[in-house]
Amino acid sequence: MRYLFSASYFPGIQKLSSMSGKPRLTYINGRGRMEPVRWLLAAAGVEFEENFVETKEQLEKLIKGGDLLFQQVPMVEIDGMKMVQTRAILSYIAGKYNLYGKDLKERALIDMYVEGITDLMQMVMMFPFTPAEAKAKNLASIEEKATKRYFPVFEKILKQHGQDFLVGNRLSWADVQLLEAILAVEEKVPAVLSGFPQLQAFKTKMSNVPTIKKFLQPGSARKPPPDENYVALVMSIFNLS
Repeated sequence: MRYLFSASYFPGIQKLSSMSGKPRLTYINGRGRMEPVRWLLAAAGVEFEENFVETKEQLEKLIKGGDLLFQQVPMVEIDGMKMVQTRAILSYIAGKYNLYGKDLKERALIDMYVEGITDLMQMVMMFPFTPAEAKAKNLASIEEKATKRYFPVFEKILKQHGQDFLVGNRLSWADVQLLEAILAVEEKVPAVLSGFPQLQAFKTKMSNVPTIKKFLQPGSARKPPPDENYVALVMSIFNLS
């Protein structure tokens, strides 16, 4: 089935010519805490550049140079600022590109939905670092939390208001983050949406939003699922054991 949307559905999508310079993202070459930032910028139709931290020494240089306010990445350089803290970065991007609702009430809903999705995504993000003996248990926990706690909430929301998007019937930060979560969980539990027809339709519709459809194509800035090399790189850069 083909989905067509009018421009009013996507108020955050702007012409690139209106921007003064591209945002610059500094992080490891992988998903982690930067991936939702990539998703949100891509959904808004905003091109960005990436600077990959590949060694512990490069991270230490950024810290010593005063670029990282709390000595942590991700960092996004945008509008003359060097922003850190993922939530702050995402809030700014959502507000800048009109993906944060039309009023405080809608913003509060978006915040609630995003916080819930983030809780689920935290489990997904940490899964690659799980010891081998605990992987089966942690995978079962992700599936249980997704199907019993988080996805039922969004299934109910979509069914009750009968609209295409979670808030205000237009694309928002919450929609983008929910699609990211659905696809990430499906990578580990392919049939996770089998009992959620509203979310199945939502996934299809969101995947056909032009800017998101482009981001989902091979060769985009979307990062692949973490593998052993990514885990080893993270452990090395952050001195984890």
